[in-house]
Amino acid sequence: MKKSNIDDPFKEARETKGFGTMNDQNDPVTMILGHKDVRKCAHNWKTFQSGGDEIGRIVVPSEVHIRDTRQIPFEVDPPQHKSYRDLVEPWFKRPLEEEYQEKLTDIISIIVDEALTKGSMEVVSEFALKLQSRALTLLLNIPFEESELWISWGTHVFRSEDTALDGDKANILYDYIDAQIDKAIANPGVDLYSKLLASEIDGKSLTKEEVKGVLILTFAGGRDTVINAITNTIAYFADNPQALQQLRDQPEHLNSAIEELLRYYSPLTQMGRVVTEDTQVCEHAIKAQSRISMCWASANRDERVFENPNEVVLDRKVNPHVAFGFGTHNCLGATHARQILRILLNTLTQKVGCMQITDAKENIEDLDEFNRKVGFDSLQVAFHKL
Repeated sequence: MKKSNIDDPFKEARETKGFGTMNDQNDPVTMILGHKDVRKCAHNWKTFQSGGDEIGRIVVPSEVHIRDTRQIPFEVDPPQHKSYRDLVEPWFKRPLEEEYQEKLTDIISIIVDEALTKGSMEVVSEFALKLQSRALTLLLNIPFEESELWISWGTHVFRSEDTALDGDKANILYDYIDAQIDKAIANPGVDLYSKLLASEIDGKSLTKEEVKGVLILTFAGGRDTVINAITNTIAYFADNPQALQQLRDQPEHLNSAIEELLRYYSPLTQMGRVVTEDTQVCEHAIKAQSRISMCWASANRDERVFENPNEVVLDRKVNPHVAFGFGTHNCLGATHARQILRILLNTLTQKVGCMQITDAKENIEDLDEFNRKVGFDSLQVAFHKL
């Protein structure tokens, strides 16, 4: 079996009952598994709420005990959500700009060249983490050198090697953001901190807490997910050198290849909601104030929607995947993530002849009745020039 393969642990439960269950810190979650049901729940923000009174409860695993700042606009529901989204979305669309893409290309080219020079590289920490952190400086519009600090934090913002949710480690991020906000107040610039501090919603300036909420989402929401996407992409093309050649020969399939890799690997397994009223999902009764999760990874393998769902089909014609969520709260960083993958694939086809996985340690999520491989804790890859 190829190291890059990711099985579908949800198949039987999805086909027989449509949901699964997991215990999350004694706060159970009903996992919605089918593509249609996941999209329906994601769309119904009135019944399945993102806001709620308990900050951090919609995340799985819950962050109630390690976070008291609301992530914005992630943990805000309509109509207020639209005001926040309209404010920040133009900033997060900047990866579509030519200058942004040129800088991102330079960042990725340097890392790929380093891998080719070394000949062998541990991809999670030396390739994906560096790429994610350096690219984030573009998204925040701050000096490139700041990424070295973020790289030193390691691959996970809220998790240490022996603790799934590490409050002390989370506080490093929170304290850092507080300091950066204070710095922007004292000396406004052209960065995201300053942009937010100078902004208004409904005639009122954003508070420091609101600015902090946007930044926590930006740092935390786009870290593990982007690292997983990059690492799994490298693993796939290492295992399937003919696929890399296919993209060289047929570059017109690049965009469909990106969407297919996102579908197959689903860098974020699930996202939760809090139920506002007694209801039913998949003919299963769900009580008000309980939690559901929309399992993107399961929905993206639904055989009722995707032909050959457990195969990577780089030129897949119809691909309504939900790797970036669905509905009101679809991922704010999706444009940035897609540009990273687009430029990474372009660079690999131009510079890399082939790659081989020489060692790998899988990252397995324990979801009670399900165990899902989400990527790798470590991945050693040999890189060969074209």
